[in-house]
Amino acid sequence: MAKWLFKSEPDVFGWPHQLAKGDSGEEWTGVRNYQARNNMRAMKVGDLGFFYHSNIGKEIVGIVEIIRESAPDSTSDDPRWDCVMVKAVTALPRAVSLEACKVEPGLEAMALVNNTRLSVQPVTAEEWRIVCRMGGLEG
Repeated sequence: MAKWLFKSEPDVFGWPHQLAKGDSGEEWTGVRNYQARNNMRAMKVGDLGFFYHSNIGKEIVGIVEIIRESAPDSTSDDPRWDCVMVKAVTALPRAVSLEACKVEPGLEAMALVNNTRLSVQPVTAEEWRIVCRMGGLEG
């Protein structure tokens, strides 16, 4: 099972919005970057991802699960753009800030640290374990 990170602006669609969607989840729409789109195309049902608040807060606040694989993005008429559907799994007991990730041993190569503009990115198994521990969860 692969691991991922999804960035969202909390004032547009934050963790409370994702939680409110319940088990039906929500399409992860609006991605207009080929690398991020290709990451979504690689996702499988059951994969997990961190939910990251970008711009405001700059912190990992929760975990989502992929509940539908990549399909055409309903917010675009352009067939190049796809999206997955995700549902909230759990909030992190402690949010994990970007600044904390930047100084945490083992996260030096994490995409979040090195490619802060990529909105959907892979997370290695070791990075997942470290961030979960930082956030108060067993990873």
